[in-house]
Amino acid sequence: MPASLTVAVAQPACAEGGRPDTVAVNVGRHADAVREAGTRLVVFPELSLTGYDLSAPALDPADARLAPLVAACAETGATALVGAPVAEPDGRESIATLAVTGEGASVAYRKMRLHGDELNRFAAGDKPVVLEVDGVRLGLAICADAADPGHAEETAALGIDAYVASTLYGAAPESAARRDGHFRDRSAAHGVWSVLSTSAGASGEFPATSGGSGFWAPGGAPAAQAGTEPGELVTARLP
Repeated sequence: MPASLTVAVAQPACAEGGRPDTVAVNVGRHADAVREAGTRLVVFPELSLTGYDLSAPALDPADARLAPLVAACAETGATALVGAPVAEPDGRESIATLAVTGEGASVAYRKMRLHGDELNRFAAGDKPVVLEVDGVRLGLAICADAADPGHAEETAALGIDAYVASTLYGAAPESAARRDGHFRDRSAAHGVWSVLSTSAGASGEFPATSGGSGFWAPGGAPAAQAGTEPGELVTARLP
């Protein structure tokens, strides 16, 4: 059996998009959440560093603005999974999950299931990814990935202990019901933990989002879940 892993899901308030200081403000809030959590892994929503702003410039993982978050991870021994648009060496751009540690940031995963206006700018990732932290195998997903049962099936086939998604859902009740159904079903289908960080409050082009970040145990039962307000943080120990 893998060692246990302490995990936090965060839904920090997102800075107003399109400002010169948007990324810096969000990085500061992410660093605060990492310190507050005190866990080995902290997961943040889709495009958490820019907000869901499809015109936001791509972020270089070596960007100096990430330094406060790198420092927070160094102090706590955490890995933070954060969201940002990134540019590829060939000029393509992706919606990505960055893994940030005390050593720096790197692209861990690129969103495979793009939708809507995302298709006008971004290229889809070409393969599922498993990130291993302390012997626990984490299958990564970004938003619409998790809405497609086929993505979870492809990822679970690699051998995972948890399906970890960074998302954004709308604020309507039917969106919250769809959110909970997605992660209940992924855990039930594959017998793994589902870990969800999703936006709360405003994010980029969305004036309101669902909140409700949380954990579903193998089999699909909810284990812990945040409310609708930005700034909430929920923790669990896996497996």
